[in-house]
Amino acid sequence: MTAGVMEERQSMDGYQAIAAYWNEHIHDLSIATKPIGTKGFFDELDAYRFDKLRYLPRVVDFSGYGGKKLLEVGCGIGIDLVRFASGGAEVTGIDLASRSIELSRQNFEQHDVSGAFEVMNGEAMSFEDASFDVVYAHGVLQYTMNPEAMAAEVFRVLKPGGTAIFMGYNRRSWLRLMSVLLRTPLEHMDAPWYRMFTSGEMRGMTRLFSEVRLTYERFPVPTKLHKGWKATLYNGVFVRGFNLLPRFLTGWTGWHLMVFARR
Repeated sequence: MTAGVMEERQSMDGYQAIAAYWNEHIHDLSIATKPIGTKGFFDELDAYRFDKLRYLPRVVDFSGYGGKKLLEVGCGIGIDLVRFASGGAEVTGIDLASRSIELSRQNFEQHDVSGAFEVMNGEAMSFEDASFDVVYAHGVLQYTMNPEAMAAEVFRVLKPGGTAIFMGYNRRSWLRLMSVLLRTPLEHMDAPWYRMFTSGEMRGMTRLFSEVRLTYERFPVPTKLHKGWKATLYNGVFVRGFNLLPRFLTGWTGWHLMVFARR
């Protein structure tokens, strides 16, 4: 077996491992009480997501892309994509996990909105060059094998002047520090690929774009996922104390590095 064939086989095995992991790990599934696939299930996960990510509707105008062709890379079960579709965008969602694509279709049916979905690798998309006005990839770069390849693919499929929205985990964040101090692993650290980035690394990955703006987001909110004394201490003391501090001291510690880039 040649080195090239071996490398290709290893890559295929890697993507299969990613797909298998996310077929088994629906994001935030542990907080759901309604049957999977029902409208109540999707609404419950939507409410939890946007309680946890309170910043997201402030920095992403989900209703601001009416009539635009919008692609979400790593769409999961379509929580954010439903919001874009409800705002009038012509949406497409791709994901390596076939179960995610199946649930995305159900989510759209339950909310009576339309979208196109396909199992696809965001590092090697089958779309033509300059196919989309907007590409959204929130929380995907940290779980893919080659984030630079994914960022380059996003650039390729964007129309000139189009907008890319990325989110990656901040290596220098408050949440990583709390995880170390409390010896509590972060969600999905057991994924086949898991990484965090500095702001410089995020800018480096998006260097092809003509304009890049980066913001630090996702500051402490009370956890509903964890229980016990650690959760009590976190919610009752840390969250309150942290949010009393001025943002000029803590702003660089946001867990989410949001990048808004123009092609």
